[in-house]
Amino acid sequence: MPVRNEERFLPAALASLAAQTVREWELVVVDDGSTDGTAAILAAAAADPRVQVLRNRAKGLVAALNQGLAACRAPLVARMDGDDISHPQRLAKQLAILAAKPETGLVAASFRHFPRGDLKIGMLAYEEWQNALVSHDLIMADLFVEAPFVHPGITCRKDILMSLDGYRDMGWAEDYDLWLRMAQRGVRFARSPETLLFWRDRPERATRTMAEYSADAFRRCKLHHLCKGFLQGTDEVILAGAGKEGRAWQRLLAEAGIRVALWVDVDPKKSGRLLHGARVVAPQELAPGAGRMLVTVGTRGARAGIRQWAARAGFRELTDFVCVT
Repeated sequence: MPVRNEERFLPAALASLAAQTVREWELVVVDDGSTDGTAAILAAAAADPRVQVLRNRAKGLVAALNQGLAACRAPLVARMDGDDISHPQRLAKQLAILAAKPETGLVAASFRHFPRGDLKIGMLAYEEWQNALVSHDLIMADLFVEAPFVHPGITCRKDILMSLDGYRDMGWAEDYDLWLRMAQRGVRFARSPETLLFWRDRPERATRTMAEYSADAFRRCKLHHLCKGFLQGTDEVILAGAGKEGRAWQRLLAEAGIRVALWVDVDPKKSGRLLHGARVVAPQELAPGAGRMLVTVGTRGARAGIRQWAARAGFRELTDFVCVT
């Protein structure tokens, strides 16, 4: 648990861990340069011999995560943030899945945002989407759509984290980068069907304030890993979706030396036009084998329809195309 200036919510987070039905755990807290009452709260919590408190001089989230990870002694590591709440059976449920499925390396928690009053439709849709990824195959199919796990809700095997050298500071979300590296390594994922994490929504949350979590940073993270897998060895790609998101991807791909060979769009007004030197075609004009395709349609709900069209046309997901929005 990395924390900085969390005196307001930290007591509730700590209480949720103390209430776990699994009693054999150790909490490693890294106080990353707090200047409020966090240190005093942690000093009191450390009266419990299961709580180990580490301190540094505001080195940042990635450094704090790696410092904490290095101090963890158990073969299983669960993440937690200082402002969230874990269900009393969170650890028990996740450990049970890992015990029953030894081939699984990471178990995510289904989660629920709170408080609910000011949540926008986008965050509610993200919650619904992520919680619906209930199997390894579903997670892998949507791996490049968005981060498929809430970081403070995961439990995984420490040896996997150490084999990947922990977290990296690459200019994008450190957790998403880790999930993508795990996938490349062949790690299998699972999710608890029960809601085991209550994820606090507030304006100062990292996902809202840090540049590493911006839309552009996420695209760069995705492209970095796509170039190590799906796009490896190719210098051209087909983009399905000639809207705003597709154009953002075109610019990023151009930076990486990958050109757009074709655009695919359902709008008949765009069909036949040239966009950044490439022709726009209707879906029915495209056949399997034309090239590797990235689906960049950002309209909510469109992904399911695209997958239906692709299946009917004979395209294979993760082989012929990948959804990236």
